[in-house]
Amino acid sequence: MFRFTSGDRAELYVSVLHAFGEANERLETALGLDDVRGRLRSVGWLDALEDSDLTSALEQLRDWNLVDVIQNHSENYRTAAEYERRNLQYSLTRQGEAALAGVVHAMSVLASSGALQTAVLDAISDRLGDLLEHGETGSDRQVFAILTELESHLDALRGNTKQFNGELQRLLRADGADLETFHEVKASTVAYLQEFVTNLEHRTHAIATRIGRLEDHGVEQLHQRALAGAELPQLSGTDPAPAWLEHRRARWEGLRAWFLPCDSTPPRVEQLHRVARRAIVTLLQVLDRITESRRRASSAVLDFRELARWFTVVPERDLHRLWSTVFGLSSARHAHLAHHDPELVSPSVSWSESPPVEVSPLLRTAGRTERFARTGRVRDVKALRAQRAERARAERAQLEAAWNLLDTGGAVRVSEFGELDHGIFERLLELLGRALSSAPDESGTRRGSTADGRIEILLRPPSDSAVAHLTTPRGVFSGPDYEIEINSLGARGHA
Repeated sequence: MFRFTSGDRAELYVSVLHAFGEANERLETALGLDDVRGRLRSVGWLDALEDSDLTSALEQLRDWNLVDVIQNHSENYRTAAEYERRNLQYSLTRQGEAALAGVVHAMSVLASSGALQTAVLDAISDRLGDLLEHGETGSDRQVFAILTELESHLDALRGNTKQFNGELQRLLRADGADLETFHEVKASTVAYLQEFVTNLEHRTHAIATRIGRLEDHGVEQLHQRALAGAELPQLSGTDPAPAWLEHRRARWEGLRAWFLPCDSTPPRVEQLHRVARRAIVTLLQVLDRITESRRRASSAVLDFRELARWFTVVPERDLHRLWSTVFGLSSARHAHLAHHDPELVSPSVSWSESPPVEVSPLLRTAGRTERFARTGRVRDVKALRAQRAERARAERAQLEAAWNLLDTGGAVRVSEFGELDHGIFERLLELLGRALSSAPDESGTRRGSTADGRIEILLRPPSDSAVAHLTTPRGVFSGPDYEIEINSLGARGHA
C-alpha cells in the first residue's frame, strides 16, 4: 500500500495523493486531468509536467489500487479531444485514503514532539464529570459529543506519552552532544518532569473516582445513548452499530487500564509516575557527572608553578599588589597608632617592655577605628503620650456607652433592639458568640461574660421559631429571636 513512497517518481506520486486529499477536504471526490494539475500546483508541485507523465502516474496509482477511474457521462462534450480529456474522472479508493492518512500521520509524528500535559488529565476528568451530569438528563447528541471528546483526549494522552517516553529514553542515552546544550536540555527536562508529577496522584484519584461512578450507573447504557446520538448512516448492507459499540467498549477498557483496571494490575498512569520519577533521578545523576567532568583537577603544585610564572611576567610596579591579592599579607593596619603621650616612652625601649597601645576591634572587621561623638538627643514624647491617652479615654467612653445601651435590665427578645449603631451591634455579637460557645445548663440557658468579667449575658432558646431582624448602617442581620438578659456585674468606671 505504501509502494508509492519509494522509487524515482515517489515525489510525484505523493504530490498526486496530496492533491486528492486536499480535494476531499473541499468535498470534491472526483477530479479530471486538468483538476489534478491545478491541485498539484496548490500542494507545491511547480515542475513542468506533460499530460502523458501525469496520465502515466495516475495509471500507476490505479494499478496499485490507490486511485479509481470512472467515466463522466453527465458532461456535454463538443469535440473528440475534449471528450478524451474530460471523460475520465479520478478519485481515491479506500486503500488510497488509508495510504495518504498513513503518510500524513507519519510526517506529523516526525515533526511533533511528545509532551506530558496535565491539562489533558484535567480535560479527561472534566469530560467524565460531564458524562455523569448529562448521562441521565442530557440528550443523546450531548452524550455522543462528550464521549467523542473524552476519547480524543485519551488518544492525545496515550500518543503524547509514548512519544515523550521515547524522546526521554533517547535523551538519557545521548552522549555526543555539546555539553553546554546537553546540560541545559537535561536541566529543563528535570524541571518539566517535576512540574508534571506535582499533584499527579490527586488528578489520577479524581479520574478513577468518576470512572467508578459511571460504572455504577452503567456504561453499556451510556454507549447505547451515544450510538443513538451518533446517527450512523447505513450506506452498505451491514449494520455499523455492532462494530461501533465494540469500538466504544475497547476504548473504555483502555481508559480503565490507564486509571482503574479491573484486575490487580497497577494503572498505567502509576507506571508513568514511576518512569517520570526514575527519569528525574537519572537526569540529576547525569547532570552531576557533567558538572564534575567540567571541573579541573585541583593541584597545589600546579597552582604555585602558575603563580611563579605570573611573578616572572608581571611588571615590577604590580608585584606588591599581586602578592597582597594572592596571600592577603599586607602591612599591619594598626602600625600608625601611637601612645597618647609618645614623649613618655623612650625610643630606645624595647617593644616588649613598652606599655601597650589600644587597638580598636573595628580595625579587623571594618578597617577603621571608633569615632566618638556627642550623644543624640532624646526625642520628646510628651505630645505623643497625651495623644494616646486621649484616644484611650475616647475608646473607653465609647465602650462604656455601648455597655450602657446593651444593659437590658431584664429578659428581652433580640428583635426588641431594632436598629443599632454598628459598633454597638459588634459588641452584641461578641456577647452572643460567648454565650453560644458555652454549654447549656439543665434549663437550656447559656451563660457568657466579657474577658474582664464585668458584663454577663444569659441566653435562652426562643419558645417559637421567630426570626429577629436587626438593622445597622451596613445592612440587616437576621437570626433566631433568642431571649437574652444582659447584666453589669461590676462598676463601669474601672478598666
